Amino acid sequence: MVRISAMNSPQNTTPGEPERFAPRVTVASIVEREGKFLFVEERVAGKLVLNQPAGHLDAGELLVDAAARETLEETAWHVRVDALVCIDQYTVGALAFLRFAFAATALEFDAHRTLDTGIERTVWLSRDELVQRRAQHRSPLVLAGLDAYLAGTRVPLSLLRWLK
Repeated sequence: MVRISAMNSPQNTTPGEPERFAPRVTVASIVEREGKFLFVEERVAGKLVLNQPAGHLDAGELLVDAAARETLEETAWHVRVDALVCIDQYTVGALAFLRFAFAATALEFDAHRTLDTGIERTVWLSRDELVQRRAQHRSPLVLAGLDAYLAGTRVPLSLLRWLK
């Protein structure tokens, strides 16, 4: 039996078993080039917000592949995912998220690629410029992820294992 939880996530349950907590799994890429970082300006509920290139993990997808895919879809940048920076658990209202933030290297820009719906544009910002726009951050995870990256936090990708 498949149920939909209060957070709109499918759950495998057996009859009489309570619904299980299941946060939404998201990925984000922290991409640095010449001392600036890649961000997207996107419309969320009509408001323009700043975020790292980020999105949801798709079924059957590796976390690192999701990070590279989301970065390409939202910024038109092909990236190489290099390391895990942090894993954050974040709750806002009734929604819970488990966010994996990765360090990535910008490889190639595809000037002909159309960006995802809702993405207004990409911007390269220093940390100071990002802080000046704090009111526009999509969530506290934007600055927290960047600060973890700037602190030198890097975990080898070999920590992440995918077993079938």
